[in-house]
Amino acid sequence: MSVTGLTADLGGQVALVVGGGRGIGQAIAVSLAECGARVVIAGRTAEDLRATERALGESGAACLSVTADVTRIADIQTMVDAAHAWHDRLDILVNSAGVNIPQPSLDVTEAAWDTIIDTNLKGSFFCCQAAAKKMIPRGSGRIVNITSQMAFVGYYDRAAYCASKGGVTQFTKVLAGEWGKYGVRVNCVAPTFVDTPMTRPMFEDREFLQDVMSRISLGYIGKPSDVAGAVIYLVSEAANLVTGSTILVDGGWVAW
Repeated sequence: MSVTGLTADLGGQVALVVGGGRGIGQAIAVSLAECGARVVIAGRTAEDLRATERALGESGAACLSVTADVTRIADIQTMVDAAHAWHDRLDILVNSAGVNIPQPSLDVTEAAWDTIIDTNLKGSFFCCQAAAKKMIPRGSGRIVNITSQMAFVGYYDRAAYCASKGGVTQFTKVLAGEWGKYGVRVNCVAPTFVDTPMTRPMFEDREFLQDVMSRISLGYIGKPSDVAGAVIYLVSEAANLVTGSTILVDGGWVAW
């Protein structure tokens, strides 16, 4: 039984999880492995990747780690080539790498803007492009981009982050339209604030935490496994007719 509560038969498939070393990416990697996929995890920090390797090793899952920085196109190509070469196929790509540098709009620096856009938007796009070049010749593939509810709503101190995630959501529609004829499905999962190493320091601000909680109608902070469940659905045969879509995993934030 998967930790997400969802199961799918992904036996024999190769899944690349970018940003698989921690938080949401780690939960996705573990859930894919529990569904039978051979999982490649990629990230900038070898130490984080080892933590996911240990989690996967407990279930006996096959795993390959690749150190890569998605702000570097050469790293992306090397990462995707390694994932494909592992078993001569690449069936699933999940783009979970992301950064957030909260700053009031009047104080946003060029360096912060470039870091966020290069990682979240540019990096995700070129990961999709590189993976699709492996998937299209086989006539099938599943790509899931982890965006955010902030692709749909604004939030203070996050102009660059909102811009980056909105961009990912929009280019996902373009890729779905262009690549559908090749059997490649491209979708998004858009979480609210989830309990991860990136968000925990933010939640130490009690005023911030109370504001977040006031906007989540279900009344609790989500877990990485909540996001992983949506990913498992999108890469499974249950989602065969789904492409160009975004699943909000936001506890009702955008609906309210």
